[in-house]
Amino acid sequence: MLKKIFLVSIAVLSIVSCTKKRDLNEKVLHLTVDNKVKGMDPINTGDTYSSTEVARVYEGLLQYHYLKRPYKLIPNLAKSLPEVSADGLTYTFKLKEGVLFHDNKCFKDGKGREMVAEDVVYSIKRLADPKNNAIGWWVLDGKIEGLNEWRVSQKEKKQTNYDLEVSGVKALDKYTVQFKLREKSPQFLYALPMSYTMIVAREAVEHYGKEFLNNPVGTGPFMTDTYTQSNKIVYHKNPNYRKETYPSEGNPGDKEKGLLKDAGKTLPLVEKLVVYIQPESQPRWLSFEKGKTDFISIPKDNFEMVVAPDKGITEGYAKKGVELEITPDLDITYIAFNHEDSLFKDNVKLKRAMSMAYDRERSNELFYNNNGILAQTPVPPGIDGYDESYKNPYMQFNLKKAKELLAEAGYPGGKGLPVIKYDTTATTVSRQMGEYFKKQMAQIGINVQVVTNTWPQLTEKVHKRQTQTYSMAWLGDYPDAENFLQLLYGPNSSPGPNGSNFNDPGFNKLFDKATKMQPSPERTKLYEQLAQTYSEKVPWILGVHRTSFVVKHGWLENYKFSTFNYGNVKYWDVDLRKKKTLLEKL
Repeated sequence: MLKKIFLVSIAVLSIVSCTKKRDLNEKVLHLTVDNKVKGMDPINTGDTYSSTEVARVYEGLLQYHYLKRPYKLIPNLAKSLPEVSADGLTYTFKLKEGVLFHDNKCFKDGKGREMVAEDVVYSIKRLADPKNNAIGWWVLDGKIEGLNEWRVSQKEKKQTNYDLEVSGVKALDKYTVQFKLREKSPQFLYALPMSYTMIVAREAVEHYGKEFLNNPVGTGPFMTDTYTQSNKIVYHKNPNYRKETYPSEGNPGDKEKGLLKDAGKTLPLVEKLVVYIQPESQPRWLSFEKGKTDFISIPKDNFEMVVAPDKGITEGYAKKGVELEITPDLDITYIAFNHEDSLFKDNVKLKRAMSMAYDRERSNELFYNNNGILAQTPVPPGIDGYDESYKNPYMQFNLKKAKELLAEAGYPGGKGLPVIKYDTTATTVSRQMGEYFKKQMAQIGINVQVVTNTWPQLTEKVHKRQTQTYSMAWLGDYPDAENFLQLLYGPNSSPGPNGSNFNDPGFNKLFDKATKMQPSPERTKLYEQLAQTYSEKVPWILGVHRTSFVVKHGWLENYKFSTFNYGNVKYWDVDLRKKKTLLEKL
């Protein structure tokens, strides 16, 4: 055993030594991903890990301004923001000219061709194609004129007819695409930076067939070879990337932080990305401490040695040139009940009992260093629909009340209740959280079996409705309460984002009404009603809204935390001279 440890140590030191030498000769970003990536097909990137990787290669019509907060939509593949008709139903986009797909053998002579309006139309239809069973279909479901009808018409066809016209999405000419909505949708534009609607080439899809998810061919700043489900993904700078430049303006204070020093420079700023897939937090942390990765979210077990009581960085890490960034995130953690399971479908008292038996304050302390905001509804602070004064009565820890509710549910002291399965991932922290949930439920007589999975296995189970309860977090796709409330919308049930398969007619009706309204006090009240009234029906045991604590090495430049990380890596840079100096301090 000692021999094995010694050999591993030598191997690690060798890798670090080689990494230092190589890194000082070229600008390379070394990044980590917490879980395995399912694949790189944009329409099926229903998780943060996969969508982050997809956005390195693919692009959408719109993107978020990298530096501005509140978040602001700006053009990406589109030349400008759309022209919108007076009735608010027609959106016309002019596309940038000369945008090329990556060179790939799927194209004639292996040379990437120009991206045009027909590619946008094809990509939208592909998202709607019922044969693809796309996870991301929910973002456009019911919004575009004729698209749902086209979807239905293709369901029984042996081969989907992508050439059949859809009135709501048309290429008016080579560089003009037009969308017609069925009804006003203030959130429609938020779908267009998301990975689901990123633009793909028909030739690539048809050439690679089922292997398209492992052979990404986009227009983005980076490109990669076939993805092999290994623990490392290497991306190279796209040599034919169009002329894009670093922003010249941001928020107050950005200039002082050095975030505008590269204003006007051509993107991307580095030559290569190396992404390591490391599910366990401590190997990730060791990689960061050795300088093998450029930044990391601080693991819970390392928090106190890095973050000082005043929320600054501790002296030891400051001397190493490590910098700390603290940013509230737009997210929610939760334990979901599968409402297709007869145990939970109509028994709200059982769910309320389990919720009130779960000590969230202690969980926050154990797993989030007491830095999470205890959630009362799915809607996080910072967006319309969050009410700081509201306290959910069934998210309060109260064992006495939990036992009473369990008895009223028909299971006094847990008698007659079958073992409840709780699915989670196999990482150390996830297992610890599962054991904590099990112990909490045992206090009122409920027996829980913790089942561990890889991340792709867990998401597949959720999509196939094969879980009873499971742990999950949702990172916002766009800054609107709709994005969080749609997680409880019946038509979005699995394989859509509503993995709890909660389907309440009252919720669905109010949701349909609220999401067609322009921002207003009336819409705010509806958002609050949806969030509060239906959270009290306990579709989930709510966790916390997290705060991001990220540390980065001083050689990583232009890093600014964003909830919506759609391709932000193109803005980051590496100062090789500073890296050489700081590596000596590690």
